[in-house]
Amino acid sequence: MEENKLKKALTPAGIWAVAVGAVISGNYYGWNYIFSETNFTGALIAMAIAALFYIPFAFMYAELATAIPSSAGPAAYTEKAFGRGAGFFAGFSYLVESLFCTPGICIAVGAYVHTLIPACPAVVASVITYLIFLYVNCRGIESGQAVGLVVTIIGVLGCVLYAGVGLPHADFSRLSQMGDLGGIKGIFVAIPYAVWFFLAFEAGGMGAEECKNPSKDIPKAFIVAIMTLAACGLMMLFTTAGALPKDQILMNDAPIANVINSIFGEHSAMSILFIIIAMIGLVASLNGIIIGQSRQTYSLARCKCLPGYLGKLDKNGTPINALLTTSVIGIVLTIIGSVDVIVVIANMGSAFMALCCFASWIKLRKSQPKMTRPYTCATWIGYIGIPFCLIVAFCSLYGAVTSGLLFYIAVAFFVLAMIYYAMVCKSKNGTFLVEPEDQPED
Repeated sequence: MEENKLKKALTPAGIWAVAVGAVISGNYYGWNYIFSETNFTGALIAMAIAALFYIPFAFMYAELATAIPSSAGPAAYTEKAFGRGAGFFAGFSYLVESLFCTPGICIAVGAYVHTLIPACPAVVASVITYLIFLYVNCRGIESGQAVGLVVTIIGVLGCVLYAGVGLPHADFSRLSQMGDLGGIKGIFVAIPYAVWFFLAFEAGGMGAEECKNPSKDIPKAFIVAIMTLAACGLMMLFTTAGALPKDQILMNDAPIANVINSIFGEHSAMSILFIIIAMIGLVASLNGIIIGQSRQTYSLARCKCLPGYLGKLDKNGTPINALLTTSVIGIVLTIIGSVDVIVVIANMGSAFMALCCFASWIKLRKSQPKMTRPYTCATWIGYIGIPFCLIVAFCSLYGAVTSGLLFYIAVAFFVLAMIYYAMVCKSKNGTFLVEPEDQPED
């Protein structure tokens, strides 16, 4: 029945907005700690490693998303290659990443709102922001797409404007005055922050079932999206490094505000403008990730790996229960506000998800060479990304391990999930690869 299906309404621009929107907030806060233990050369190397992972990943991901256009995204690809249990692990990894990304974004938005309006508590602004975009997405994918496209375009144009006003004031002699490289360790510490320019790109894959013409639209959207993100990241890196000394870049997690304030002064019209642009860039990511996490939750429920009520769609084809439930979790995490925990667990989820996707791509190329692939990634491009994916995963896990207790909390999170799958889900019939009416009965 039509009402039991996700609504096919996403255009190429809509898919681009989800993929770019989910990431663009990484340009506006936090990434500047890329310089914490290295210099500009080390940061540039870290950026290159992240790009050499994510650009091939985008091409490979486009092949998987068009061959297996499921809202389950990585869960469906991994199930196709390695079975349902592995698919659950991949889907859970993405779900963890997205659930723990949204509170970090809301906390940053709340901090910006509090800067503009000191009378408004940051946590109140954070929760209100989440509720606004929950409402937008409850109205259906068309609403999420329309708002997402607007805020994503503004977020991207904000990066261009930042470079436009910052580069004329940059002193590029500063690039050679940022201390030592810090050796391999300095670069490895920088890599997780370089990843912020690309982290959560995979949210675009969750929109595959809602795409009007996935075989043509997804490859175009993904490739343009990853190039957009690479360009934005380079503009941010060069502009910031040339505009301020290293100690001023690192004095807080808002490098763009630091640069604009140094050029135009605090509380200037330009400073206020960029605070507003930064907030729009942040909410673009919030919107994109809300779409991704709700579709992943819906798919896990549809596969009988989560309670059935999370797999229900409303009359508009929106996974309303999944949307509401994930948002409640996100709001609770926002109120708790433990950013350290959020970053550690989100990075681990991202690393596991990416490894699952690359492994699935390799396996399916070998085991199912005749599988219909509307778009095919050049083999050499996909294989370029694999060693850099491993490097990024290692650095993310290294960063998690060095966080002490938080690492063990995160590991326990994943272990409990797999125990839950083995005890509750394994015996149930279900798959990430089919529509709900095609799911076998228990």
